[in-house]
Amino acid sequence: MRIAYVTETYPPELNGVAATAARTIEHLHLRGWKIDLVRPRQPHETALDTRDELRTRGLALPMYRDLRLGLASSERLAARWERQRPTVVHVATEGPLGLAAVRAAHRLALPVTSDFRTNFHWYIRHYGMPWAQTPVFAYLRYFHNRTDRCFVPTPALKAQLEATGFERVEVVGRGVDSVRFSPQHRCATLRASWGVRGDEPVVLHVGRLAPEKNVRLVFEAFRMLVNRARGARLVLVGDGPQHDALRAEFPEAIFAGRKSGSELARYYASADLFLFPSLTDTFGNVLLEALSSGLLVVAYDMAAANAHMSNGSNGLLVRPGDSHGFIATASAAGAQLRVLGHLRQAARETAMVLTWDHIVRRFEASLLQVAHVRGASDVQTVIA
Repeated sequence: MRIAYVTETYPPELNGVAATAARTIEHLHLRGWKIDLVRPRQPHETALDTRDELRTRGLALPMYRDLRLGLASSERLAARWERQRPTVVHVATEGPLGLAAVRAAHRLALPVTSDFRTNFHWYIRHYGMPWAQTPVFAYLRYFHNRTDRCFVPTPALKAQLEATGFERVEVVGRGVDSVRFSPQHRCATLRASWGVRGDEPVVLHVGRLAPEKNVRLVFEAFRMLVNRARGARLVLVGDGPQHDALRAEFPEAIFAGRKSGSELARYYASADLFLFPSLTDTFGNVLLEALSSGLLVVAYDMAAANAHMSNGSNGLLVRPGDSHGFIATASAAGAQLRVLGHLRQAARETAMVLTWDHIVRRFEASLLQVAHVRGASDVQTVIA
């Protein structure tokens, strides 16, 4: 069985979509799938056109200069897949490369599926283009309704999309590596480098420093928290367009920049309280990584938090948009970390069952079902 996996973001880019794509491909490989990865090449990469990977031309996304838009014609992709026909085409992103892939799949009568991963129609409000919200959302609906299945990470997002005209929507979910992201990686040396003495609380935020992520709320919450928990430190992992302005405005915070792999895992495990103030994410992989690392998480009751947290059981939830409630909850949590240890243990237990293997098996079953309905010959015995 062979999957043509089309994505406009992929490692070494650091974002949730790239990380999810890489994890999914890794586990599909382990389950015996052959992969034809189609993606834009990065500025430092050479062109590549092999049996298993095509790197197309790319352009920087205006709102995200560190991300790329893929450029390839549907004719080129159709010719590629005619030579080596995939069982199914899966499109992870909705840019020009994704649209070309959908058109190529239609031309060859190939089954094609898609992921709804990013609320671009919400993001553009933060970049001076509120007038574009309606046409962008209309494009997203058009794009996904041209595929045989649209995968989403949560039941809430499924209901929201179906209520606005999206068709054939299915929940797959997200996983987390609970071995990599574990409390066992807590590092006293790293905490000391942050100026922490003993059990002084460390507040962590991991993510893009950008308007749509609502990062300023983290600083507002921390300034309230530090009045109740003397010696507290604020650590931010990530980069983005607001980095320089935030660093100048909040010199007391520790801006660690981008981290990945085992180093990122140490940052999570060496903190105590994780603040996730985003109101635009469709999921938020970082939230699962924080839960898996045994942190006390404060988040709005939506996306991944709504799907995997219960207020007062494995974390603390706030009504979406209630910034005053978020600040109050975060500051109270920072002052009561010692008596809230049971929430951190429950957070870890929640994450340990959210394995990538389970998620990819569910994804695989849906791919096979779609391909079977379309009559793909190489899945008949698998379904039977």
